[in-house]
Amino acid sequence: MERLAAPELPGWLDEMVPFYRYLVDVGEGLRIHVMEQGHGRPVLLFHGNPTWGFLYRKVAAELAGEPLRLIMPDLMGLGFSDRPPPYGHTMRNHSGWMASLISQLDLEDVVAVVQDWGGPIGMQALSQYPGLMTSAVVLNTGVTTPRPGFKPTAFHRFFSSGIGGYTATNLGLIQSGIRFFQGDRNSISGDVARAYRYPLQRKFGNEAPVALVRMVPDDMNHSTVEPMGEVQAFLEAFDGPAAIVWGDADPVLGRLKNRTSRLLPQAEVTSTDAGHFVQEEVPAEIAAAIRSVM
Repeated sequence: MERLAAPELPGWLDEMVPFYRYLVDVGEGLRIHVMEQGHGRPVLLFHGNPTWGFLYRKVAAELAGEPLRLIMPDLMGLGFSDRPPPYGHTMRNHSGWMASLISQLDLEDVVAVVQDWGGPIGMQALSQYPGLMTSAVVLNTGVTTPRPGFKPTAFHRFFSSGIGGYTATNLGLIQSGIRFFQGDRNSISGDVARAYRYPLQRKFGNEAPVALVRMVPDDMNHSTVEPMGEVQAFLEAFDGPAAIVWGDADPVLGRLKNRTSRLLPQAEVTSTDAGHFVQEEVPAEIAAAIRSVM
């Protein structure tokens, strides 16, 4: 695998991510930004919308010095990964890009940690390499098919609309408002909030947050429904060690905890008062879950 130099970061942000950073070409002229810490058993940590690998820095700090190779890739279009055209944001494309990265990392006996869109994208990518994932830690995410007759949340309905998408793209509403999805809103403030806004501060090339919202199914004919079914089937067949750490104060996905636990009946469930971005509020519990599945 050829590792390309990652873009330089401003000093204040560089100090917050003391990791080995690089870019990997995953085809179509697109590159994924990756951060790593340590050596040993590989742990793939997948984030969601509208964050980047920065989301896992506290978990990485909890696991520093342990025999683990923590790998934190940025989803395409987010963080410091390249920007595909808006129409390129489909679940199959995202999982294909991530599968290309995984194939180049020389991995075996992988622990997968997933949250938000990192759940379905990461799991579908891993499903292309049977037996590679041997343990899983699931955070607030959706990895089951929607039920017929479901209704999207008000958040998804608004930002999928024309006016919602326009204002979000031009004003950065999604990345600027993530603190409101937390149990403790102070968990994302100051330079932490600034770090989430920074990669998406340009007027052009910041379409991913809205595009990923629109990837969420709004009816049973949506193009994401079929690959979500494949992810559900992959996890239903998975019988390895698993753990679930859930933020019950999550206004978007908090209600999916029971469905997720039924999908992975072998998983120990840790319920917390955290919000959507549990990594910011309960990193010690996530690190403990990673240790438990090893």
